[in-house]
Amino acid sequence: MKDEAINPIPGMVMVMIAVVVIVIASILFAVNPFTGAFDILVIILALLSLKGLVMLEPGEAAAFLYFGNYAGTLKRDGISWVNPLFSVNKVSLRLKNFESAKLKVNDSEGNPIEIGAVVSWRIVSVGEALFNVDDVDDFVRVQSETALRDLANHHPYEGRDDKEISLRGKGDKVAELLKVRVQEHLKAAGVQVNDARLSHLAYAPEIAQVMLQRQQATAVVAARQRIVEGAVGMVEMALKQLSKKKLASLKPDRKAALVSNLLIVLCSERGAQPTMPVNTES
Repeated sequence: MKDEAINPIPGMVMVMIAVVVIVIASILFAVNPFTGAFDILVIILALLSLKGLVMLEPGEAAAFLYFGNYAGTLKRDGISWVNPLFSVNKVSLRLKNFESAKLKVNDSEGNPIEIGAVVSWRIVSVGEALFNVDDVDDFVRVQSETALRDLANHHPYEGRDDKEISLRGKGDKVAELLKVRVQEHLKAAGVQVNDARLSHLAYAPEIAQVMLQRQQATAVVAARQRIVEGAVGMVEMALKQLSKKKLASLKPDRKAALVSNLLIVLCSERGAQPTMPVNTES
């Protein structure tokens, strides 16, 4: 149900009119008691008309029903006057935050993980928020958690490379995808999602220790790979410098031994222990 704007009368104008009518009717009743029944009826109607006054604060809106039928929506703050027979349903248009519980789901690789999110949202269509869903706050909660589960099921916790979108490695991209998914789920409720981001992400306790060991092993392998790449480059540079400056003329077997020793020194976790050859001949 889309919003239909209603054109109210300024509230202070109707207050002034009602006051004038009551004053005039009171004077006429005092001057001519024979018109008392009519004057009292006018005063009662003037007082009942004030029931149509509606006051909205900034960031509020109101939807009106006329004997069960949708009559329109008012988003103008201040005091206004509408048909006194309208029933009023006020809603807040301010930003709201929803933080999901820590959900236990499986990522795209089947690993059990814990995930949570914070969603910032606001109502933009009063009619849809009031009449398309039973409880908009509960609807946002359930649908946001559904979208979060759906996102986790389609992406791995950790990616195999930089191109793969993973929950842990692509924070901004994951937030963008989550926002789109939540918006799709909440479209029927007249809700606009301002922001959606992960607030909690971790492996489930039963596999957390194993995954930590795997992460550590992966980090060690990557570090070793970088060390070997650097050591090979340094050995290559050393051989080029020795050959260029003619500091030593090495035979293939001596060159192989030099390369082996340099690699051991550069790749070893312990400090080098140099040895000096000693001539034991007398």
